[in-house]
Amino acid sequence: MALAPKPLSLSSRSPFLTPHPFQNPNPKPIFPKSHSQKLPALIICKSTQTDTPDYPVSISDVDGSGPSAPTRGDLFLQRHQSSAASATVLAEVKKKKKTKDKAVKSSSVNVPSCYGCGAPLQTFETDAPGYVEPETYTLKKKHRQMRTMLCGRCKLLSHGNMITAVGGNGGYSGGKQFVTAEELREKLSHLRHEKALIVKLVDIVDFNGSFLARIRDLAGANPIILVITKIDLLAKGTDLNCIGDWVVEATMKKKLNVLSVHLTSSKSLVGITGVVSEIQKEKKGRDTYILGSANVGKSAFINAVLKMLSYKDPVAAAARKYKPIQSAVPGTTLGPIQIDAFLGGGKLFDTPGVHLHHRQAAVVHSEDLPALAPRSRLRGQSFPNPHMNLDNSLAEQIRSNGLIGFSIFWGGLVRIDIIKVLPQTRLTFYGPKALPLHVVPTEKADEFYQKEVGILLTPPTGKHKEDNWTGLEVKRELQLKYDNVKSPACDVAISGLGWISVEPFNLSLKSSELSEVEEGGEIDLIVHVPKPVEIFLRPPLPVGTAGGEWYQYRDLTEEEQELRPKWYF
Repeated sequence: MALAPKPLSLSSRSPFLTPHPFQNPNPKPIFPKSHSQKLPALIICKSTQTDTPDYPVSISDVDGSGPSAPTRGDLFLQRHQSSAASATVLAEVKKKKKTKDKAVKSSSVNVPSCYGCGAPLQTFETDAPGYVEPETYTLKKKHRQMRTMLCGRCKLLSHGNMITAVGGNGGYSGGKQFVTAEELREKLSHLRHEKALIVKLVDIVDFNGSFLARIRDLAGANPIILVITKIDLLAKGTDLNCIGDWVVEATMKKKLNVLSVHLTSSKSLVGITGVVSEIQKEKKGRDTYILGSANVGKSAFINAVLKMLSYKDPVAAAARKYKPIQSAVPGTTLGPIQIDAFLGGGKLFDTPGVHLHHRQAAVVHSEDLPALAPRSRLRGQSFPNPHMNLDNSLAEQIRSNGLIGFSIFWGGLVRIDIIKVLPQTRLTFYGPKALPLHVVPTEKADEFYQKEVGILLTPPTGKHKEDNWTGLEVKRELQLKYDNVKSPACDVAISGLGWISVEPFNLSLKSSELSEVEEGGEIDLIVHVPKPVEIFLRPPLPVGTAGGEWYQYRDLTEEEQELRPKWYF
């Protein structure tokens, strides 16, 4: 007769009911042998000791099986809790990333900075941008007036001093260099990820050199309003209808989708009202950023916008008291400047100029920079010109054979060798008046340049001629084909300086002489510039009274009319 198994007491079944852990020195099966091959998981006693179990534990043993297996409701609840936990983790990661992006944007804005140039305020380096007296800094900080401080460099710039601060690729020689062009560009990198309205400025005198064809690298997919500045510098009698159409045609070739094009002058306020209206219409609560290459006129444009807004907007009127500094020095603005200009929300930001290494300003010394900035209306310097002082032998040779075999120097920055032209061909130079024209036979051009650079051929000026000046290293051969002698063949644009209009036949001559000239032909020139200044070929810009006469509007399809941006002035 088999003995019945001894009943288990509560104290022997669970270690949690006793003050000491359960230990069984002689473990024996508590069921008969007939049931020893399958051990139910529910009645196995677990000890608090960390001894390795005598048999492997499967996943199903942990989750339970049979009556203890999780129900469908339990499984659904587990999946729901797991999904909720994952969503919480992703939300935290996204929040941290968004906070980091905002930190990049506000890092240069929340730091106390000079309202004139945007440089961070400091009290330890007197020659550096952003310097203020320690006593002034402490007093302004105590009264929470940090946004009303102007640094020492801005005070000097406002009095006409030429103080550069930007170095690196695209920077400027002469003086101390406290920040590189790459660092200034990096301050604009966050715009690609922001929802903003971009107002892009282009200088009409240096249209190709200041256009910023790769603006999408900075602005991302944000909408763009294109503003053409300094139209008051164009020759008297210029038809702005022709200029507006020319600009839109050039913009369409750049493959940029802009909202509208505006011809403006910050000096005479022409076109500023239209830009203000367009900004108010398109900003839709977003911040507005003014972008453009260095010295394109961003600070002057902002001052003109604030002046127009101040007539009806008290917020803009108050902002005019602390407006950005205007200066002829490229790189005046060294950091984003936040301006409270709109009553209905949204900020206006003046940004550091994008410094381009292919412009003439990156080549000359800082003290020669004023010579590159036109101060009044452009009056083209034409050649041949009967009023130009030439030797009698040179003048007679040009009258009989034309310009072939001669070289024209435009200051010390450009040289044009004339290889093949018509006897009546005329070249007209549009740019700063400070750069004179000099004509010599091509065989004597090299000797003339070495002798007169820095003396007759300026800039560079004499005292800066030897400061790393390498001369006109870049040589480009141009073959310009034309099929109409009643208009210029093209413009040769020099980045950062101006352009040269190439007329196959002097348009000022009598129409009877014009009718005797063959329609088609070719003009061959060689252009020399400093390295790495760029040379652009483009359709002729219709300036002056004559431009409105020969300019022709292109016939547009319905699709082109819908895609073309509207232009205003």
